[in-house]
Amino acid sequence: MTRNAFRRWFWLHKWTSLICTAFLLLICVTGLPLVFRDEIGGWLDHDPPYASVPDGTPQVSLDDVAATARGLYPGQIIASMFIDDDEPKIMVAMATSWAAYAANPASAAHWIKFDAHTGKVLRQSKTFDGDGGSFLGVMLSLHRNLFAGLPGELFMGLMALLFVIAVVSGVVIYAPFMRRLDFGTVRTARSARLKWLDLHNLTGIVLLAWMFVVGITGVINELSTPLFGLWQITDVKTILAPYRGKPAPAQSELSSPQAAFDTAKTALPDMIANSVIFPGSPFGSPYHYLIWTKGREALTSRLFSPVLVDARSGKLAAAVEMPWYLRALEVSRPLHFGDYGGMPLKVLWALFDLVSIVVLASGLYLWLSRRSPVAEAELVESHREGFASPTPEAAE
Repeated sequence: MTRNAFRRWFWLHKWTSLICTAFLLLICVTGLPLVFRDEIGGWLDHDPPYASVPDGTPQVSLDDVAATARGLYPGQIIASMFIDDDEPKIMVAMATSWAAYAANPASAAHWIKFDAHTGKVLRQSKTFDGDGGSFLGVMLSLHRNLFAGLPGELFMGLMALLFVIAVVSGVVIYAPFMRRLDFGTVRTARSARLKWLDLHNLTGIVLLAWMFVVGITGVINELSTPLFGLWQITDVKTILAPYRGKPAPAQSELSSPQAAFDTAKTALPDMIANSVIFPGSPFGSPYHYLIWTKGREALTSRLFSPVLVDARSGKLAAAVEMPWYLRALEVSRPLHFGDYGGMPLKVLWALFDLVSIVVLASGLYLWLSRRSPVAEAELVESHREGFASPTPEAAE
């Protein structure tokens, strides 16, 4: 590597790191509880307990759940049903109208939590994001979009991209900095700044693969809204083309949601059906029940396949194959949060997250503690034998 090339890589690493560090620290701090969100959610859950039933007790019919929900809120529409495969619960989202729901789902809709075995109502919310002010709700919103919706998601995606560039450029300049030192050396006998420089380099290179994976998957996750939007205006539009111009069914014309759910399970027997999007939803089809299914294994449980069932006749319309970019999005989610391998993997992800905070904080410290405006120039210029690593004195 030439001197000028090193200077360019050093400049790229410095500024990409500085621009994204504050936001990456926020992402790491908020991401830590999100790794354990299922466990924390269980500790904070004060809902009435589920009914004790014998093993093998079937779940209540979705038709009965829908009838109860409409009885509680006459005139409202059911937007979706979520059937949890980990807990015996069914979540029903309702809204005053499809127009209000499409304009702002979070504020226009509310949910009802049912016991999946008895059909008893366990809890209700005032709005769909009724838990948005909870600890986990705040952590998720900060982590994902800074409470700024799609613009916030795109901004955080940009910060994640800068982090990936900082990781790559850090690898490029690692060898010139550490060429004369044994791997893992931390020079504690010298100045505090030199010690933190060595710690920054060591922790960064040790966590290289993990930080790169988490950074890339973070970028992909923040693009979920535009990626699903692209899918709706391409593949979904093609599927719905034969129905164009036909009137959408009214709520009174809808066939049985339980029958649609069973049709999807029959169409994809190797998958687990876990949600029903009602016709008219901006996240589905005007003419169909959209049933989402997922794989049965730890990793495939994050790979979803949608099934369309005609909302009037209840007949199977299509089992849709997701495009590659949405498959990449689905795979990126468990890799980002490390929640697909049980508690051991969650603990490992949390430890890596804590060490990443050390990497970011040490890099910020090295910038803030620089002794003069020419310190970095001396650091870059102090090389021997063509373009060897800087001497310890120069690095300090």
